[in-house]
Amino acid sequence: MFSISELLVGSGHIGICPLPGRFSTYQADLKAILDWKPNLVITLTTLGELERAGVLQFPEDLRNQKINWAHFPVEDYGAPAGELQDWTEISNQAHAILEVGGRVLTHCYGGCGRSGMAFLRLMREAGEPVEWALERLREVRPCAVETSAQKAWAAGSFD
Repeated sequence: MFSISELLVGSGHIGICPLPGRFSTYQADLKAILDWKPNLVITLTTLGELERAGVLQFPEDLRNQKINWAHFPVEDYGAPAGELQDWTEISNQAHAILEVGGRVLTHCYGGCGRSGMAFLRLMREAGEPVEWALERLREVRPCAVETSAQKAWAAGSFD
C-alpha cells in the first residue's frame, strides 16, 4: 500500500514513500503525492528502475505541477560513493525549503533504504544527532535505512 510517512524537521516537513505505481496505480500514487504538496521531490532510484516500473514520466508530471524534482540515483541497497557535489546542491535546496516551512519528499523503490538514508542525512545536516534522528525516523518508517553503509553515509561529516 502506498503511503507517505513524514516528520517535522526544523520548520518544514520531510516525507518518505515508495516509488509511485509500485504498490497501487501510478495515477493514485501521484495524486497522493500531489495532495501532500511537496515543494521538492528527491528520487533515489536509477533511471533504469523508473523505466522498468513504467514511470519515466514522473519527473515531468511533477514539473507540470510546478514541483521541483532532484535526481540522486543510488543502486538498490547501496550508498553514494565519491564526489558529493550533486548531493550538496540537492541538500542546499532541501534545507532552503525546510527553513521556510516547506515540504521535501524522498523516495526510492520501496521507500526504505535509500530514501531513508537521504531523509536521515537531511535530519543530521539540520543538527539532529544521528542515533536520535534514526530512532525518530524509524518510529514513522520502521524500514528506513537498511544497511550499515547507508547509515554511515547519512551520518557522514559535513564540511
